[in-house]
Amino acid sequence: MPRDGDRKMFLVVLDLNQGLVAAPASGDDFTHDTQQVLTIEGVAWSSEIQAFVRQDNATPADVNNTADMLRELDHQVETAWATLPPTVTP
Repeated sequence: MPRDGDRKMFLVVLDLNQGLVAAPASGDDFTHDTQQVLTIEGVAWSSEIQAFVRQDNATPADVNNTADMLRELDHQVETAWATLPPTVTP
């Protein structure tokens, strides 16, 4: 898939295990400004999954807000989230 010029690419999603995840398409796709903005929002780098994560009860609105912040930094951002039914434990 062709890249949109030099725009940086991110995927921002909700993950049941990680919470809010903001994953760059490659290591070149985050800048110092990107890291600063995400850190202010409480998102930290996870070398285990190679993405920024915030482990809390994130919502679809959090995904949209994070995506909007990245877009303001001129990143190309894809988002995904789904509401899952609650898990019933015996």
